[in-house]
Amino acid sequence: MYSGQSIAITGAGGGIGRAMAEKFLAQGAKVAISDINTELVEKTAAEIGATAFTCDVASEEAITAFIQGAEAANGPVDVFVSNAGVGFPDEPGGHAAGGSNESWELSWQINVMSSVYASRALIPGWKKRGQEGVKGRFVIVASAAGLLAQVYSGSYTTTKHAAVGFAEYMAIMHKADGIKVHCVCPQYVKTNMTKGMTEIKEGPGKHLEASDVADSLFAAIEKDEFLVLPHPVIKDYFQAKAADPDNYIGGMAYRAKTIDKGHIPLQ
Repeated sequence: MYSGQSIAITGAGGGIGRAMAEKFLAQGAKVAISDINTELVEKTAAEIGATAFTCDVASEEAITAFIQGAEAANGPVDVFVSNAGVGFPDEPGGHAAGGSNESWELSWQINVMSSVYASRALIPGWKKRGQEGVKGRFVIVASAAGLLAQVYSGSYTTTKHAAVGFAEYMAIMHKADGIKVHCVCPQYVKTNMTKGMTEIKEGPGKHLEASDVADSLFAAIEKDEFLVLPHPVIKDYFQAKAADPDNYIGGMAYRAKTIDKGHIPLQ
């Protein structure tokens, strides 16, 4: 399905982005990966057989340059994976709007605007493609925190909700154009963002490998599904939230009072 296709993935020096790159490569795709860490992304690219680019996704100019570089190396992008993300905990003893303006702004730029910038660079060209069927595929790696709430990180919860909202809007507005959109919302995954958290080894909310998230994305693409839930239980939680918001808020408020604040996962 992906043989010869051009794939571009942000935040792919490791973790979920790397796992997705490896899976696309295994299916014969040509993959460009980017990361803000030049040494890391070049090392990863050499190990897996991808093309490396340094990219600060908070910059529209850098996103555009990455896409242009990926297309120069591998041809017009067929699949773009907006994977780079960042999370900041609230200030200790603070409140819902806690955290510095800088942490809120960076969360907004990386978790939301990076996808806006990439879609702005890609969608006009995709719409002009004369081919039948799928003209382009845009993947946003958000988080279960984009459907539920991540306690003790207001900026993460807010921007991940916005990321899901933008993915949904893009899917609605460009469905008739032959552009497919997928939104990935994992819960706990073994990445740098969950380091320091006690690993959950059993149950529906257990920590997954990054490769499990990649597998979930590919399964969703095959089924033409918008929402990708590597932890299926998130669907149950989301439906329960919609059915009784007050009960959901009460339960989450109780969790916020009892959770170990030193081990807040941002995933």
